[in-house]
Amino acid sequence: MPWYEESFGEDYLLVYRHRNQASAGREVQAAAGWLDLKEGESVLDLCCGTGRHSIALDDLGMQVTGIDLSSVLLQVARETSQEREIVYVQGDMRDLPFKEGSFDAVLNLFTSFGYFAEDDENVKVLSEIARVTRQGGGFLVDFLNRRAVERGLVPRSEREQEGTRIREERWIDGSFVRKKITVTDHLGERHYQERVKMYDRKQMMRMMEAAGLTVDQVWGDFDGTLYSEDSPRMIITGRVEG
Repeated sequence: MPWYEESFGEDYLLVYRHRNQASAGREVQAAAGWLDLKEGESVLDLCCGTGRHSIALDDLGMQVTGIDLSSVLLQVARETSQEREIVYVQGDMRDLPFKEGSFDAVLNLFTSFGYFAEDDENVKVLSEIARVTRQGGGFLVDFLNRRAVERGLVPRSEREQEGTRIREERWIDGSFVRKKITVTDHLGERHYQERVKMYDRKQMMRMMEAAGLTVDQVWGDFDGTLYSEDSPRMIITGRVEG
């Protein structure tokens, strides 16, 4: 089973519980400004997880669709969005179940890219973003900054919350950054793996060009600073040209 099918379950909700709605709101506000999103426009939250960013987009008056592979995370998203008109769909980001030009913009947030070992598979994700975005529509891919990861990787961390111990071990494996997560509670010990293929800016630009995406700007963080080798993030925004 691929790591991303195993890892995004009930324990994921514990491991990433510190990611809150307030931070999602700030990130979406920045994204909406960069892409000049207007109230009522249709936006796809690609790899929406528990719906944090979908909810923030809905708060701005967008017509929001969220898609994710994990049924567990989608169930949480639906439960927290019951009073909203957000549409949640289960699907693979390499083969989106939408028609060409379905959305005014597509957002891919929280390092939900680089999940596949082969470059061609990751390019498929970018090609699907281009396909389902209308001509002239915007896109945003929020990715890690490879150089920053390589310089600042914390090999091991451990914390305890509500009787559950979470240990995270991180290392560089060639072009991949990898993480082993150990969750221990009264039920015993569970292990999960995460693996993201790292790309530098030049590699991302080449892949996006191959996919039909036109890059306008590369940001270093959601505070509006431009990208540099020292940036914590590599957030790429642009348009889908006809």
